[in-house]
Amino acid sequence: MVKAPTLARPPSGQFIAMTLFAALMLDILPWQGAALLLRPDFVLLLLLYWAVHQPLRIGMAAAWGLGLVMDVADGALLGQYALAYTVVIFLALALHRRIQAFSLWPQAWHIFPLLLVSQVLVLLAHLLSGAAFIGWGYFLASITGALLWPPLSLLVQLALKHNTVPDATYTSSRGGDK
Repeated sequence: MVKAPTLARPPSGQFIAMTLFAALMLDILPWQGAALLLRPDFVLLLLLYWAVHQPLRIGMAAAWGLGLVMDVADGALLGQYALAYTVVIFLALALHRRIQAFSLWPQAWHIFPLLLVSQVLVLLAHLLSGAAFIGWGYFLASITGALLWPPLSLLVQLALKHNTVPDATYTSSRGGDK
């Protein structure tokens, strides 16, 4: 069983922003066909990751702001992604200690309903604006998002390990390094 990684030191704000920007770029790629149907919401996945692992640094304001960016990027009804992201991040912040208590695959079982809530809220806004029902395949992205949770967590942890600089107090306090 893969154990959930723990952060050795808090990531920099720049690193968090970089990961969210990379997720935004993945979301706005011109996906087509089955890939479009299976594409998870990368921005929401990264927001969930940071809300679970760094709840004091990423919150509902970041979710609202990135949701508005996704609304504009997707050409969607303004506010639908912002609302969905904010509600989901609120739930993730409420559950972050519980989610952290599990290893990566059980964490994915907690992430799946959060992704599903987001998709339901976006779909409801879509339907209330007068659009037709997209189809049940729309919900496949929640499944692929949950399946991507463990590799995503490991990838971010690996990037954090390579992004850290040795602590200056540790290297200067060692004997013989003069």
